[in-house]
Amino acid sequence: MKQNQLPSEPMLSPVPMICMQNVEQTKVSWLWYPYIPFGKLTILQGNPGEGKTYFAMQLAAACTTGKAQPNMTPLEPFNVIYQTAEDGLGDTVKPRLIEAGADLSRVLVIDDGDTPLTLSDERIGRAITENRAHLLIIDPIQAFLGADVDMNRANEVRPVFRKLGDIAQRHACAIILIGHLNKTVGAQSTYRGLSSIDMTAAVRSLLFIGRVKNDPTTRVLTHEKSSLAPPGKSLAFSLGTEEGFSWIGEYAITADELLSGEEHAQTKVEQAQSLVFSMLKGSRTCRSSDIEKAAAEQGIAPRTVRMAKQQLAGRIKMYREGTQWVVCMRE
Repeated sequence: MKQNQLPSEPMLSPVPMICMQNVEQTKVSWLWYPYIPFGKLTILQGNPGEGKTYFAMQLAAACTTGKAQPNMTPLEPFNVIYQTAEDGLGDTVKPRLIEAGADLSRVLVIDDGDTPLTLSDERIGRAITENRAHLLIIDPIQAFLGADVDMNRANEVRPVFRKLGDIAQRHACAIILIGHLNKTVGAQSTYRGLSSIDMTAAVRSLLFIGRVKNDPTTRVLTHEKSSLAPPGKSLAFSLGTEEGFSWIGEYAITADELLSGEEHAQTKVEQAQSLVFSMLKGSRTCRSSDIEKAAAEQGIAPRTVRMAKQQLAGRIKMYREGTQWVVCMRE
C-alpha cells in the first residue's frame, strides 16, 4: 500500500430484496371458514374446564373422518397431530377421541419422552411432512414454549411464533395453539391470554371458549380476531349432559361478555328470551309475528328471536293457527 493511501472498504453484497411485482398471488385455503385457516396459526383460549380440549378433539375427529362442523365445508379425511402436555393419552385423550368418533389411525402424537418438544423444535416440521398432517394441535401453548423462553417477553415470543408460522405456511398445515387465560377480570378479551400480547398479534385467528353465565352446560365459541376474513358468528355447544358434546348453533354473545367475571347486561338472546316470557305472562299465548315486532322495537333481530325460542324449546311450544305461528308456555 502506498504511503497516505487509505485502505479500501470491503465490497458488500447487495441486500436481498423482494419485488412485489414478482410475488405470486395466492388464495387462503380453509380448514373451517372463517375460524381456522390452513397454513396459519390459530389460538384457542379459555379458562380451565370450559371445554377447549373437548372442542379440539371434536375438531380432530371431524378432520380424520370428513365429518363437517357447523357451517364447515366437508373435507377429505386427513391426519392430525395432537400434542398434549396435560392429559394422559390412555385415560383421557383416547377415550375422548373415541367419544367424538375419531379415526384413531389418523391421530398421531410426537413421542417426546426422551427430549421434551418445544415450539422451536425441528421435529414439528418433519413430523408434519412425514405423516402428511394438515392439522397440528398444541395443548397448552405454555408447556411447549421451552425453558429459555419467557412468554411475557415480546422479543422472546416473536421469533418462536415466526418460525412456527413459517412451518404452518410451508406445509399448508393449520396449527392450533390452546392457551389458558389470566385472572384479570374486566380486561378486554385480547388481553386475557396468559402471555405477551405479541403472541395474540402473531396469529391470524383468535378464538375463545367460555361457559354461559347461569347455564353450566352451555359453552360458546367466539371469534375475536380474524385477519383473513370477516369474523365468524359465535357458536354454542352443550357439554356435561347425557348426550355429551353436541352443537346448539349460533349464539348472540361477544367474547368480552362471555369472559367477563362481572355482572353484565343481558345478551341479545337473553333479552329476546325475557321478552318472550313477558309477552306470554298474561294470556300465555302470543303470535310469533307480534313477538318479532316487539323485538325489532328493542333492536333485536328476527334471527336472534328464533334462536331464543329454540333455546327455550323445553319451556315453550309453537303451533300453527291458520297462517300464523302461535307461541305458548308448555304445561
